[in-house]
Amino acid sequence: MTEHSASNLLTLPILSEVGLQTYPLSTLYVLATPIGNVCDISLRALHVLSLVDAVACEDTRNTAHLLHRYGISKPLLAAHQHNEHEAAEKIVARLQAGERIALVSDAGTPGVSDPGARIVDAVLKAGLRALPLPGPSAAITALSVSGLLNDQFHFVGFLPSKARQRETILASLANVPATLVLYEAPHRIVETVDALVSAYGPTRQIVIARELTKLFETVHRCLLGDAPEWLAADAMRQKGEFVILIESSPAATDDGAEGDRILKILLAELSVKQAASLAAQISSQKKNALYDRALVLKALQDAEN
Repeated sequence: MTEHSASNLLTLPILSEVGLQTYPLSTLYVLATPIGNVCDISLRALHVLSLVDAVACEDTRNTAHLLHRYGISKPLLAAHQHNEHEAAEKIVARLQAGERIALVSDAGTPGVSDPGARIVDAVLKAGLRALPLPGPSAAITALSVSGLLNDQFHFVGFLPSKARQRETILASLANVPATLVLYEAPHRIVETVDALVSAYGPTRQIVIARELTKLFETVHRCLLGDAPEWLAADAMRQKGEFVILIESSPAATDDGAEGDRILKILLAELSVKQAASLAAQISSQKKNALYDRALVLKALQDAEN
């Protein structure tokens, strides 16, 4: 996106839709910004950024540069993890005076492994409004191209840097019946992947997504046991910002004993496909996993007969 192109975008016919929604005063607008590609900003986000009285941001230099690329200039308020309490007080006071304030992080959605939650909490406790402007999120972006077959995910964020604390957290997540979503920095990616292999073994699937939406974007899926070798094969694979997805535990997603009991009853009267479909409705387990297990049970029953 070229400089001052935001003003051109704001003349598009579709932006007549913007007038159908009100943007009240005394409101905090929690606004998602691109995680890498500046073209991922939404049209509504551009409209609100041009409308607000000030922008509260994690790093004023980064946000000033971002706004400049859209041809927008606004007063900036520092609101990062080291001053969130003080920033919240100032923001609440300005909202009470009737201003509109946008809250952004350096990239992605505020409050998701980024500062912002305390500010939103303070605004709501003051009886003021906080309205979301949805947009980029590294976690959702990675999940959308992971191909991991689970309709649940558990957002972990960054793991502790200390090995013992990291091991404790990973052990507590071992049987979570959902895809695990982690963030990681480049200088810790190798030791984190090694820790994941130690905690969960080599057979679960892992998705390593780095530099999402950027020039050197990479999304790689493999078995956990193969991930260290993949990272070591190219030093570039260890650079950038990472989202790591871990397949949920088979033990967590398939209650083996109960699933087997249901399938055995159904297989006495139904086909494998019918038994798996009905068992999925009864147990809320995944149909594909139940179908695979039904094939095994059916083969065992046939062998016994």
